[in-house]
Amino acid sequence: MFLSVFDMFKVGIGPSSSHTMGPMVAAARFLDMMRASPFAFHGLRASLHGSLAFTGVGHATDRATILGLAGFRPDTYDDDKAEATLAAINATGTIELDGLGTLRFDPKADMIFDYDHALTGHANGMVLMATDAQGDVTLRQVFYSVGGGFVLTEEELAQGKATDEGDPIPYPFKSAVEMLEMAKSSGLTIAQMKRANEVSRGCEESLNRGTARLWQVMNDCINRGLERDGILPGGLKVRRRAKGIYDALMAERGMNLTAPHTINDWMSVYAMAVNEENAAGGQVVTAPTNGAAGVLPAVLRYYLDHVPGASEKHMEDFLLTAAAIGGLVKYNASISGAEAGCQAEVGSAAAMAAAGLCAVMGGSVEQVENAAEIALEHHLGMTCDPVKGLVQVPCIERNGLGAIKAVSAASLALRGDGEHFVPLDAVIETMRQTGQDMHEKYKETSLGGLAVNVPNC
Repeated sequence: MFLSVFDMFKVGIGPSSSHTMGPMVAAARFLDMMRASPFAFHGLRASLHGSLAFTGVGHATDRATILGLAGFRPDTYDDDKAEATLAAINATGTIELDGLGTLRFDPKADMIFDYDHALTGHANGMVLMATDAQGDVTLRQVFYSVGGGFVLTEEELAQGKATDEGDPIPYPFKSAVEMLEMAKSSGLTIAQMKRANEVSRGCEESLNRGTARLWQVMNDCINRGLERDGILPGGLKVRRRAKGIYDALMAERGMNLTAPHTINDWMSVYAMAVNEENAAGGQVVTAPTNGAAGVLPAVLRYYLDHVPGASEKHMEDFLLTAAAIGGLVKYNASISGAEAGCQAEVGSAAAMAAAGLCAVMGGSVEQVENAAEIALEHHLGMTCDPVKGLVQVPCIERNGLGAIKAVSAASLALRGDGEHFVPLDAVIETMRQTGQDMHEKYKETSLGGLAVNVPNC
């Protein structure tokens, strides 16, 4: 099993990796299918199903799909160009594409929210269609956005879990038990094994450049969020709070009367800054998803800014360790809120962050596994119930608390010797079973929980 650090951490746009980035990626893949087809096409059509339909407006899924069909991709997204392109599509009812010409697309008629027909493969389903001159569908593809910006076609999903068909890697662990055994036999840390796997598929220089860019984008996102105030888009009129909290914390620095628990406010404000940027549609890094994008950067920033002896040279080890844990969760359970609730998003993010922090603070491989287990265990059962379908309430604060739990989990693990009662593999399997049993209304449909008990206006 191989999931690259650049699969787990992807530069993209808010507010959702599954509902915004995924549909945009799916649309880009569909354009490639069209270009490879022998047929001539005259129009485009798209329909959203399941969670993509129910919370699509709040997650800008329709906007992302249309922009994807217009050739936009999350990693190279330009907001000014996007706005101009959307205006042109709405005005002309057409999309201009390199290699495909001018295609009919009326957003009001051809962008369909189908609330009545869920697709069988996954809660996040969509159908993309290309039509001929008479409007008949001549190319049709079902896509599933399975969380974290990962997209599978209907056929790929039917084959089972996404498979890795590349060259063999040195340490192909598929479970925490295998990871621990390989670490023991090799004498390597999790980060060292993960680095060896990455280098076997690429080169060390590109790995170093890539991880440095990931942290740069994460840290820039924190800084932007700490500098901006105002009201978040979407209609809930949620006020940005990170800047105000940060300004107050900075004013209190150096005061002898500051309570020890104030450190929790620092962790929270870093995470909230990221998720306020995400809610505003800004550039973020999936970690492992957009909805949970604030947890890991907040913990890494906490480590660098607040832990004595911390060094940015350990940043790559943090990210590699976290990616290894995230890969285990994704492979054996899920990182999708629409599939398993928020335990799969913020819970996974907390496990990844706890493992990364424990590793860079000198934890053994056993302590790192224990840190991830503690963090994930105490998110089990968490529902995904965003008010009005927006990644704002309770998502922004939830990332702050996820960061605090991650740091606490790492600290507890470091106080022990690595031996513990519940193995990480058991918690991951429990999370999978819990997600399977969880009612659909608590899985990113906004049909239950806070979403129906809090006024949406």
